[in-house]
Amino acid sequence: MTFSDLNNVDFNNIGTAPLAVKVIVVALVAAAIIGLGFYFDTKDQLTNLDTVKAKETELRSTFEIKVKKAANLEEHKAQLEEMRRTFGTLLRQLPSKTEIPALIVDISQTALASGLEVKLFRPGSETEKEFYAEKPIRLLLQGDYRQFGLFASEVAALPRIVTLHNINLVPGNEGEKMTMNASAKTYRYLDDDDEE
Repeated sequence: MTFSDLNNVDFNNIGTAPLAVKVIVVALVAAAIIGLGFYFDTKDQLTNLDTVKAKETELRSTFEIKVKKAANLEEHKAQLEEMRRTFGTLLRQLPSKTEIPALIVDISQTALASGLEVKLFRPGSETEKEFYAEKPIRLLLQGDYRQFGLFASEVAALPRIVTLHNINLVPGNEGEKMTMNASAKTYRYLDDDDEE
């Protein structure tokens, strides 16, 4: 069969055409159906497949992160509970409004018990921070190194939180005691009444 024979084919009566022509026509029709099927159906499915693959990667990553978190969930719960207990313990170390005067007396008594001479003991005004209030106390004390060390140690051992700041030791003249100029700060937790 040659190309000139193809010109003589009657396409209205294709069933009587030679076998080679029938095969070529069937192949062309099949290629057209496959091409149209790909264009109208499969092309969109491949685009959706790429989108779903990208989403799968993202979900897999999210899943792996959540699996790691879930694996450590009991550890995190225990850690959170420990932090709550510690916070509660620290919170109990902050005096309430009614305990501040007694704490000021405790600091003063600690200075005297350490053998220091109290030249100035002036509580300042309270300043409020985020969830606590800070009460400064200006101190001017006289004594020797050992007495200052004992005082600092005893203040640290008080059942409430008290910190010493801006410590300045000035040596005395011959025969005179040293002078310590410092500020002590105590803190209290702000309750709901204070925050309003």
